Amino acid sequence: MKRRSLLPAFLTVVLLAAGQAPATAGDVYAGAEDHYAGSQIAKVEGVDAAPGVLYGGDDQQLGHDVSGHQGPVDWPGAARSGAKFVYVKATEGTGFLNPQFAQQYNGSYQVGLIRGAYHFARPDISDGASQARYFLAHGGGWSADGKTLPGALDAEYNPYGETCYGKDAAGMVAWIRDFSETYRAATGRYPTIYTSTSWWKRCTANNGGFGGNPLWIARYNTFIGELPAGWSIHTIWQFADRGSLPGDQNWFNGPADRLRALALG
Repeated sequence: MKRRSLLPAFLTVVLLAAGQAPATAGDVYAGAEDHYAGSQIAKVEGVDAAPGVLYGGDDQQLGHDVSGHQGPVDWPGAARSGAKFVYVKATEGTGFLNPQFAQQYNGSYQVGLIRGAYHFARPDISDGASQARYFLAHGGGWSADGKTLPGALDAEYNPYGETCYGKDAAGMVAWIRDFSETYRAATGRYPTIYTSTSWWKRCTANNGGFGGNPLWIARYNTFIGELPAGWSIHTIWQFADRGSLPGDQNWFNGPADRLRALALG
């Protein structure tokens, strides 16, 4: 049975007139359930040796991030394994919702983890403000309850095509700023920015204008290495794509009271 395009008729006409075949909704989000924070970074940059859980000590808090890729999570088990915080994928673009979001986001809260939601950026399909509003409407909000981290923007390699989603550096910076300012206007908090230094250099020309946003840096090795321009310290380090906790492994850069302070704002 042939799939029907969900694009409005006028847009289909415009695309055909320009010689482009309109994509279906399925094409736009093909494989989205497997697009988790770092999924494309691991593919492009590789995975090297990572520090063990003894790295952190009292001044580092162990956490993780999950998405629909993990399915339902055993939250009591994650807490017993030492998890203190988690980021959960909520949305992608303006048309994909993590089908496991409720189980993951609410379940982590119920066992006492500090949790937040993240959005997988799709600068190729709509503007930053639209995606921030979609994220906010589907679990990406923030509240000063001491248990909710500011929402995070996952900015990484494009799983659908061109690395920088067809944008030059100025266009990408404008897109990220649009998302960030829209989120801040709605919540009073700047969103955390998740990225790798290599992607940031390539797609924003190493823009230094986002130092007010907490930095969640991806580097699968025994060291963090160079940070993107604009940040002198990181807030979270995603150091491995697997480990003792479900999903990717993370260290929060600070003791427990600083993690709670980030949640409180």
